[in-house]
Amino acid sequence: MHYRRLGNSGLKVSEIALGSWLTYGGSVEAASAEAVIHKAYELGINYFDTANMYARGEAERIVGRALASYDRDSYVLGTKVYFDMGDGPNDRGLSRKHIMEQCNASLRRLGVDYIDLYYCHRYDGNTPLEETLRAMDDLITQGKVLYAGISEWNAGQIADACGLAKQLNFDPIVVNQPEYNMFTRSIEKEVVPMCEEKGIGQVVFSPLAHGVLTGKYRKGETPPPGTRAANPEHNHWIKSQGLLSERRLDQIEQLQGIANRNGISMPQLALAWNLRLPNVASCIIGATRPEQVEQNASAAGIRLSPEDLAEIEGILA
Repeated sequence: MHYRRLGNSGLKVSEIALGSWLTYGGSVEAASAEAVIHKAYELGINYFDTANMYARGEAERIVGRALASYDRDSYVLGTKVYFDMGDGPNDRGLSRKHIMEQCNASLRRLGVDYIDLYYCHRYDGNTPLEETLRAMDDLITQGKVLYAGISEWNAGQIADACGLAKQLNFDPIVVNQPEYNMFTRSIEKEVVPMCEEKGIGQVVFSPLAHGVLTGKYRKGETPPPGTRAANPEHNHWIKSQGLLSERRLDQIEQLQGIANRNGISMPQLALAWNLRLPNVASCIIGATRPEQVEQNASAAGIRLSPEDLAEIEGILA
């Protein structure tokens, strides 16, 4: 495994991280999920990502039980706050009340004393930014959180937060978690340059475009049974982004040729492409079986040549 510094912090995270969205507490049984976590740890993955709203807390419980086998200082644990966790008027958002209550609830579910990376899961336009940042800074001061993060904020929101945190002498934001892959590249224009300027590193989710960039889907063929595209509960994002369109599947066929020429798999090619950006510290993968983790973890350290990157850019243009 290879490790990278997260933004301007001193924290080092594995180039490949393990997430729990749409899997733990949902489509994957707890025993299978724990087997995946143990395999990831064995392979040197040190960053494990979850969120309070994944399966309404069940994902955090599964992650916590599995990681209890290891020394707390040997891994980096991230979770998030923002989305609905109840039916009350204060059960969502980034108010001080919701942040504080949900941090304590996450700590209980995870069975740990502190969270390494605590993310504001979305931007909350209904709460003053100072209130949100002060709550996050207080959690850091209390030792319940080590580093503050954000997820899916735009460049202007990031700039405002960094400016206010500096003005009020709060701990800085060190990590952003956006969606990023060969087919979803909106962060390249403004978010990545802003984050580089502010010392924020990227930990990206859906680096394999919801599994489409694994090459498992073929033109004219029905999605294989057991895949995300074949699951009506989990294929919304694949459909809404047009990831199985003829154009996308044609591009994947061409990308497969580059992978074959380099003696690597499609997932390895896609992950190595994401990691070509120095600002990307880690790619969060999802897995339902230990062998999937093994294959994806092997992408760490793969560096694509300038010629390969130019050819990929031509295919994606």
